[in-house]
Amino acid sequence: MASDDALVAGRLRIGGRERGFTVRLPRAAPDDPVPLALVLHGNDPSAGGSLMREWTTFDEQADAWGLAVAYPDGHGGCWADGRGVTTADEAGVDDVAFLRALIDWSAERHGTSPDRVVMAGISNGAFMAHRMAMEASDQVAVLAAVAGGLPAALRDRQPTHAVSAMLIHGTADRLAPIDGGYSRRRGPGGELRGRTLSLRETAEHWRTIDRCPPGPGETHTTEFSSRTTAGGGVGGTRVVAWTVFGGGHTWPGTPTPPEWDEPATEEFDAAEEICRFAQPLLLPADARRL
Repeated sequence: MASDDALVAGRLRIGGRERGFTVRLPRAAPDDPVPLALVLHGNDPSAGGSLMREWTTFDEQADAWGLAVAYPDGHGGCWADGRGVTTADEAGVDDVAFLRALIDWSAERHGTSPDRVVMAGISNGAFMAHRMAMEASDQVAVLAAVAGGLPAALRDRQPTHAVSAMLIHGTADRLAPIDGGYSRRRGPGGELRGRTLSLRETAEHWRTIDRCPPGPGETHTTEFSSRTTAGGGVGGTRVVAWTVFGGGHTWPGTPTPPEWDEPATEEFDAAEEICRFAQPLLLPADARRL
């Protein structure tokens, strides 16, 4: 995590609720509007944007790739991702409105691009990133979801713009299995709810949205992971499905604390790979219109 001299704190009032966030600006920004990456934390009552700032290398990537990075705080430590199972969902929180307003705030105050946004997250934050890519595709150019497939409840949404997607999932993820499934948080009568799609189904869905040509794509496999890339979508969009062999519910490249009993990989740094993937794909909305 870099020093705080480039960090700006802010608050917005959305739907009668005060929402907080921090934005980390790149040290050497070009003359053109810089892209903005929003990094969303997972579901935990004590979680906030600072968790992802401490846990990932996005601060360093901001300087290396010329990005601004925003670390927003979920409501009560979680996001209304559309599955209907979080406290934010149950409280009727409009996180799409909050994150859209944050993108606009950053564009107005700091000159970041309002329609070349990277939306990244893990777990509940990954589900929310999918929702933003579905419902705010005019602003989100690149989606990066770690340990979180597409919520089934969002499958029928129709984005207005193509969105490139990097989807990273571990085969040993017990909290959000790579094959999809239901949330651990059951309904009042014990009913299953909050289903998410598998990594394969999620990648296929985004390939269909982006109108990528049919075919198996290109696959690169190592001892520790395998990633399949499909390109040629509208505006040059691409979809990558990255399987981490033996990976758990973790952020690749970041060691997990001893008390967190989930296997992690350090073969690659997810933040760095997300930025590398995103750089050539951060096209304005007009170039991605469906």
